[in-house]
Amino acid sequence: MTRPVLLGLTGSIGMGKSTVAQMFADEGVPVFDADAAVHRLQGPGGAVVAAIEARFPGTTGANGVDRAALGAAVLGDDAAMKALEAIVHPAVGAERAAFLARHAAAPLVVFDVPLLFETGGDRGVDKVAVVSAAPDVQRTRTLARPGMTAAKFDAMLARQLPDADKRARADWVIPTDVPLDETRAAVRRVIACVRGGEGG
Repeated sequence: MTRPVLLGLTGSIGMGKSTVAQMFADEGVPVFDADAAVHRLQGPGGAVVAAIEARFPGTTGANGVDRAALGAAVLGDDAAMKALEAIVHPAVGAERAAFLARHAAAPLVVFDVPLLFETGGDRGVDKVAVVSAAPDVQRTRTLARPGMTAAKFDAMLARQLPDADKRARADWVIPTDVPLDETRAAVRRVIACVRGGEGG
């Protein structure tokens, strides 16, 4: 029995990955959103809330994980970040496996994973598409987000593989500093390539 082609979709903060993921969904491609899975797992009654509270006391409450408190506890602390990832990543992996089982008949499944390369997730997919934009566009978009500061942005960038490296390792690069129609055309080309011969 054939299985779907697994396409890892990634891109640094502010590159427009959510927009591109929605474009794949609009074309009928099942999209697994790793960030959304994390939000569910860390939300009220979420599967990892108790383990996070045990490791990082005071970072959860009635609404699940307090993301600001947890962020303050781990940002810039590699050991704390690794401890958090050891709690969260297996739970996300289980959600991903269940998603894949539900869409086993699809020709293509997209895994939308912000830190795909950084976590070694690229080894678990067949192809990779990187969403990219010019650095000034990325910075402007990110700093426009509520609560974002230049220092926070720089700290996030420091944890992420540089965009040039991501583009060099990608099977496809999808630009978002162009008109939306051009971005959508790039998405459709990726889908056509996969359906025409498992990528290439």
